[in-house]
Amino acid sequence: MPLTIINSIASWILKKRIHQMELFLKYPNEVQEELLFTLLRTAENTVVGKKHEFSSIKSYRTFSERVPISTYEELEPMIELTRKGEQNVFWNTPIKWFAKSSGTTNAKSKFIPVSAEALEDCHYKASKDLLCLYLNNNEESQLFTGKSLRLGGSKQLYEDNNTFFGDLSAILIGNMPFWAEFSSTPSNKVSLMSEWETKLKAIIQETRNENVTSFAGVPSWMLVLMNRMLEETGKESLLDIWPNLEVYFHGGVAFEPYREQYKKLLPKSDFKYYEIYNASEGFFAIQDLNNSSDLLLMLDYGIFYEFIPMDTFGTLNQRVVRLSEVELGKNYAVVITTNSGLWRYLIGDTIRFTSLNPHRVRVTGRTKHHINVFGEELMVENTDSAIAKACKLTGAEVIDYTVAPIFMEGKEKGAHEWMIEFRKQPENQEDFRRTLDEALQGLNSDYEAKRYNNMTLNPLVLNVARENLFYDWLKEQDKLGGQHKIPRLSNQRDYLEQLKAMQPATL
Repeated sequence: MPLTIINSIASWILKKRIHQMELFLKYPNEVQEELLFTLLRTAENTVVGKKHEFSSIKSYRTFSERVPISTYEELEPMIELTRKGEQNVFWNTPIKWFAKSSGTTNAKSKFIPVSAEALEDCHYKASKDLLCLYLNNNEESQLFTGKSLRLGGSKQLYEDNNTFFGDLSAILIGNMPFWAEFSSTPSNKVSLMSEWETKLKAIIQETRNENVTSFAGVPSWMLVLMNRMLEETGKESLLDIWPNLEVYFHGGVAFEPYREQYKKLLPKSDFKYYEIYNASEGFFAIQDLNNSSDLLLMLDYGIFYEFIPMDTFGTLNQRVVRLSEVELGKNYAVVITTNSGLWRYLIGDTIRFTSLNPHRVRVTGRTKHHINVFGEELMVENTDSAIAKACKLTGAEVIDYTVAPIFMEGKEKGAHEWMIEFRKQPENQEDFRRTLDEALQGLNSDYEAKRYNNMTLNPLVLNVARENLFYDWLKEQDKLGGQHKIPRLSNQRDYLEQLKAMQPATL
């Protein structure tokens, strides 16, 4: 069958889902309410269901009073029971998959339960919806005449007590339908390689002669692959290798600091960038419009959402609100109840609503990864945008960065200390430092107030990282590869001090 016909059939099938989405777009609160009670009824005979008497919960208020907000550490004993083979603990169907995740910290690994329902009704459903929304917005797309180059995690699956754990991407690849592998590259064997450098070479070897029409992966690591591909082939741009490229589906870290670098690698005016918001715990939101940074919150994936306003987070006055109560422009910590048995689970992400009809969001950072030592309430969204602006104004290109506070000492005022690794250094580092500082003040009024006349905060301090500093740091932590991220912001100096210790004595 000709590829153009396959493309037309696949597009038609995927776009049928648009009509199903209209239900939660029109009745978001009702869909969420119904979903909550479906989850409660499903799990009422589990250990957790009996403990909290799910069978007698008839209202959201009772649910919120009876079931506490939980962190991973609080759920870990139950998760460990299930990993050892005990079932019906927090979900009524067998849990045999666990997504191993340690996030951006050095803490011990988390093992996030992944049910069969979550695989099918959340992760795979979201993958199809992503394509559905893209194709609905781009009628002339030829996506399925070629393949998608995917760059996932670098860990294989391991069996233990008849349960399996590994990167979420490894679990998804291991369970995906045959047609998904047919339309993807590299092969499953290469995708699941655990050694990053070997895997990179194998991906280049396997994909360089394929007809690649799309990319999917984390921007920072995909950039490594793209630049390595150009080095290996001697080509000027990726379009010289894959002339039919049309879209890059990205998530995991903010795209803004890398946007200009991607434009150089993909010099095509109508090339599309589509963002997703997913994690080991679930798939949450998808960009539903061309040329937009806003993500549509997907409300029918078996996930019930609650939100904690960040101005009350962790305080005695902490509030929890439902979707019907959120406001535009406020930062919220995300709480989820899922079809994998995570009940009122604090995932650690912060988001901001940009639209309430429909509900669209932007990811603003992590509850643990922000800086608020001096009342400046600096979020990753601020620093990513400031970096992008400083790069554009000075012609610099950034590979990675992290920021930590310089604490007040005696009469010395505080400051923020940055470590930035440049792909292309600014002509004048002082100009870049000043531009970055001014950009931050323009984006964050609290930071601006603390910087006014150096009242509380001195100008930011800039350290220029040696070549491959962040790569070497990740390698030392055994965190090379597709799913691992550099911690952007911290209220402590641990990460920064580790990086500074790996710098040359003099620069």
